Amino acid sequence: MPSTSGVEKAVSDATTSSEYEAEANAYMQDLLASYNSRDVEAIQKHLMALEAAIKQDIDGDTSILFGGSVKKHTYVDGLSDVDILMVVNGSSLADCSAKAVLSYFAERIKAQLPDTEIKTGTLAITVKYTDGTELQLLPALRTQADVRIASADGSGWSNVVRPQEFAKRLTEVNQVCGRKVVPVVKLFKGLQSALPTTSQIKGYHVESLAIEAFKNYVGRQTYKDMLLHFVRVASRRVLSPINDTTGQSLHVDDYLGPTSGADRTRVSKTLDRLANRLATADSRASLSDLVNVFGE
Repeated sequence: MPSTSGVEKAVSDATTSSEYEAEANAYMQDLLASYNSRDVEAIQKHLMALEAAIKQDIDGDTSILFGGSVKKHTYVDGLSDVDILMVVNGSSLADCSAKAVLSYFAERIKAQLPDTEIKTGTLAITVKYTDGTELQLLPALRTQADVRIASADGSGWSNVVRPQEFAKRLTEVNQVCGRKVVPVVKLFKGLQSALPTTSQIKGYHVESLAIEAFKNYVGRQTYKDMLLHFVRVASRRVLSPINDTTGQSLHVDDYLGPTSGADRTRVSKTLDRLANRLATADSRASLSDLVNVFGE
């Protein structure tokens, strides 16, 4: 028979573990609440102003289509760009090159917002407002059957893009896992915000990794357990490219280079260390260790 002291220790350990489980998940819920506190009204106001500036001298129609983290509900305040597809549909710009449309959009936005920081890249325009909101706008062309964005070098139009299809896949995985995958993606984005920029994964890549990690998930559906699972899977999966199902590019993670290359290896090792720190917090039932992993 186990000794009285052994039974008492087992009961004490179980109590400590149970308390930690509750504290850890409550802490992550608080983090999610802070991530979700972005000013929706301000962003909507900015979007309306951008659309008005672009539409002002265009014959025909343009429309906004969310293509980034807002569309997939994985936006994290301060950590995510708001990707917008500004779709040209049957307007006077429909016969122009992607580069010409990008330049036109940039000129109209600068004219309307002369005191706002505006940067024009190869594919997109980034507008950074004084309130901290940052919107990334990509010109897109709607034909009879599809939507196209600028090609990789910005000179022409890409193959068909299907941002809705990707959002649908993420939504399906999220629903199967008790609607906790999207919150876990947000937690992961918050987790990596404390990392050096060179070791961080881009938002679309994070979301693609989430689909990979949870498509056959059978573990416990708590934020704590799912986050640890996600980081562990990501540390291995990041070593190989993931095909881009939207058609925007060959892979979602071309920015990391070839399979098992230096950049992928560096990110993999960083994530492996994060996974070990999360696991250590679990084994010690230490909320302070968990908080430290998030850089707080």
